[in-house]
Amino acid sequence: MKILRSVIVSAMIALGLSSGAAQAQSTVDEIKARGVLRIPGILNEVPYFNKDPRSGDWQGFVIDMASDIAKLLDVKLEVVESSWANAILDVQSGKVDMAFAVTATPMRALSVDFSAPTYFNSFIIISAKDELEGKTWSELNDAKYTFAVDLGSAQDLITQQYLPKANILRFKTRDEAIVAAIAGKADGLVNTMLNGLVMTKKTADIGKVMVPTPVLSTPSVIAVNYASDEVFKSFVSGWAEYNRRIGNNQTWIVKSLEPFGITLEDMPVGFGFGG
Repeated sequence: MKILRSVIVSAMIALGLSSGAAQAQSTVDEIKARGVLRIPGILNEVPYFNKDPRSGDWQGFVIDMASDIAKLLDVKLEVVESSWANAILDVQSGKVDMAFAVTATPMRALSVDFSAPTYFNSFIIISAKDELEGKTWSELNDAKYTFAVDLGSAQDLITQQYLPKANILRFKTRDEAIVAAIAGKADGLVNTMLNGLVMTKKTADIGKVMVPTPVLSTPSVIAVNYASDEVFKSFVSGWAEYNRRIGNNQTWIVKSLEPFGITLEDMPVGFGFGG
């Protein structure tokens, strides 16, 4: 009798679990039921994000990309104010559905799942010193050079790996690093192509974009919660791959650079957002 009761209880538990699984909403269904696709937005991070202080409207190529996904899902886009440091945490906690412009690093892969690349971004040097032009990362890896970088960023990781012998000034914010370079405390600033193009247009005194060799590129991806179902992950990754390959992502990026007078002609020879 005890064995029979045990079998019956086990069967009831199994039925209950399968019933619960059947009733569970898919990630896409949850987003559609909510009526909004949520992403983190970072203030004053052009060309990625820019919030109009009067209207409250968000602009930037990340907004264009996310709006396209929201349109496909037939929902509205909701931008949750955040920061680069908190964007991954927002995805982990379920505060947002996805985060764009994420540099895919091994440590971040322990926290969130990554899509296929949306675009590729190269690491560069911004400097007013002509003697740095055309140098390799190996040649710049010298104690006679000092570079500024924003602490904990992807470019900070690059300095640790490729410029361990150079003097590195690490600052809490990118703006502080820019001030250090302009003030002559550093020979240059280590950053990414996208940021560098905007910086040189906004602040002429900082110098120009230089691309040390070999060219170091990193994929920019969309981060999603590991708990999201496979259909949703496949959809997001498929969207990223498709729009990168046919050039839509580059079009959105270039459009976001137009207010600064930046066009494809301003890109260094051989550079492309498609990888």
